[in-house]
Amino acid sequence: MSHDSAAAPEAAARKLSGRRRKEIVAVLLFSGGPIFESSIPLSVFGIDRQDAGVPRYRLLVCAGEEGPLRTTGGLELTAPQGLEAISRAGTVVVPAWRSITSPPPEEALDALRRAHEEGARIVGLCTGAFVLAAAGLLDGRPATTHWMYAPTLAKRYPSVHVDPRELFVDDGDVLTSAGTAAGIDLCLHIVRTDHGNEAAGALARRLVVPPRRSGGQERYLDRSLPEEIGADPLAEVVAWALEHLHEQFDVETLAARAYMSRRTFDRRFRSLTGSAPLQWLITQRVLQAQRLLETSDYSVDEVAGRCGFRSPVALRGHFRRQLGSSPAAYRAAYRARRPQSDKPSDPEGPPPPPPPQESASVPPQTRRTAAAHAVGPSASLSTEPDRSGNEMYANGRPSLPGQRSAP
Repeated sequence: MSHDSAAAPEAAARKLSGRRRKEIVAVLLFSGGPIFESSIPLSVFGIDRQDAGVPRYRLLVCAGEEGPLRTTGGLELTAPQGLEAISRAGTVVVPAWRSITSPPPEEALDALRRAHEEGARIVGLCTGAFVLAAAGLLDGRPATTHWMYAPTLAKRYPSVHVDPRELFVDDGDVLTSAGTAAGIDLCLHIVRTDHGNEAAGALARRLVVPPRRSGGQERYLDRSLPEEIGADPLAEVVAWALEHLHEQFDVETLAARAYMSRRTFDRRFRSLTGSAPLQWLITQRVLQAQRLLETSDYSVDEVAGRCGFRSPVALRGHFRRQLGSSPAAYRAAYRARRPQSDKPSDPEGPPPPPPPQESASVPPQTRRTAAAHAVGPSASLSTEPDRSGNEMYANGRPSLPGQRSAP
């Protein structure tokens, strides 16, 4: 997915310091890191596959802290290099971090900052993004991580533009990926960037994985709300929004119901959820559209109206951006996978109960409970009106769903 970033021109202009080499990749390991994520860059960059047409990298495996490194299953690893070896690398990869609640070692953060200052490309796979954020390397930048940890990353580092829908984000000299298998996607993207499509395709064939995966993390997102919002007055506004998705309203309407200015509401909503309210609202409308496409025979035009979209064009645009598919194609694929015994609901059957005339008719605790299952991590993209007056993403259209890269 293309992405216009202010950091990209600066990143493109930066050069490696004299002692660093572009072909050297340093992988920074910590105790407690999961072995799967840790092994991905070791396999991609550490095995000689020149016979298959894959250019060779020089791999340095570096310990980010003292002592044997314990990993999944109680295994102990001994890294052949220490932090000092990072000074030779043109690319530094942090494959994972052991805990999103504990700070990384300051010595490792200093080494990453120096590497970045000297022109190295810095990569964080999955929870490795937390290490990059702790080093200050993600400030003001777009980034991603595993969808489950995205709200925590957004709340802990508010200057980071977290987008949990992406499989990976390439911001030029700093790159991040989602969880587990998305680390393979990003490493293949790095090979593609360095050596072209043919080399990346040859490596993908060796790994028996697709050279490019379509789609992002959107289909895997858990929409749960952070627990702390359950008792917050904002939860009642969220519940009202969920009850009225079939109506056309905007974030200004929600801000007014919360008795806040739009700016205050945006800030409060983001601080509690790690998500921009407009993107959350669009995501909920798309989710409702998914449910109707799966369970009814309503036309796409009817689905758009029942989900609060101003037009079928708006539904199709947002649906494709979030799920990488048109509504019609999504329905066809869903029905092709569904057992023959399953049938969609009769659109002429009993309609859903009408929403209450006043939100006060729903007990506050019920509304909070409903809200506590509704808000999930989502992109903090800005929006602008399109030619038809619908709100659309200001950022560029994706060339491939599931990935974002600087030009």
